[in-house]
Amino acid sequence: MSKTALITGAARGIGLATSHKFAQNGYQVFMLDRDRYALDEKVKEVDGAKALHFDISIQETAQCVVKQIEKLCDGLAVLINNAGVAEFGGIETSSAQSWRRVMDTNLDGMFYLSQALIPHLKKAQGSIVNIASISGLRASTLRVAYGTSKAAVMQLSKQQAVELGEYGIRANCVAPGPVRTKLAMAVHTQDIIDAYHDAIPLNRYGNEEEIAAAIYFLASDEASFITGQVLSVDGGFEAAGVGLPALRH
Repeated sequence: MSKTALITGAARGIGLATSHKFAQNGYQVFMLDRDRYALDEKVKEVDGAKALHFDISIQETAQCVVKQIEKLCDGLAVLINNAGVAEFGGIETSSAQSWRRVMDTNLDGMFYLSQALIPHLKKAQGSIVNIASISGLRASTLRVAYGTSKAAVMQLSKQQAVELGEYGIRANCVAPGPVRTKLAMAVHTQDIIDAYHDAIPLNRYGNEEEIAAAIYFLASDEASFITGQVLSVDGGFEAAGVGLPALRH
């Protein structure tokens, strides 16, 4: 397999950690993000990486990305669809505009970019890893658009696996649980942090590097017979279900 990887939402958080992971394992990494300033700063930290300044929420972006990839290399072996946005609101209060912004990036943009890159992934018999969220498996308040978009990402991953498997393309999905990113820590109150600590069997948040390791595994030849799967990387959060944390003490 040609060692080239495109990672979206790569300027920070899980996307940045994943860019480092692939670069450390000898991949030519293409880092895509709509935040030009942040991307231009962070791409310098990733060995040999190249920056692609695009907004995948715009449908026409997909073909522009393909043209840019073709200018920079002979093909693409790995696509990591990580770019996403979160806007929180309940069913009664979410606006059409908010719903559309979430879906345009989290679902539609992922679909169009993956679709446009299929010819390259066919040649490489490559791999797609889509990043969803534990919110796609466990409903919670104020996440109607976000959670619905992430559940759809899981189904999209299965569709890709089934339809593209005959070309040797694998497609899988990682569903991170609570992760200690700068963004999460900026918006999570101490009450929220304590509640997650109690609800997660491992009693802690995950970190970006742990999510990146799972993403890399699914994309790598070590997972050569794994496709159509959703891997929750969540410290046991989903498995805990409705169990009462107090009963574990």
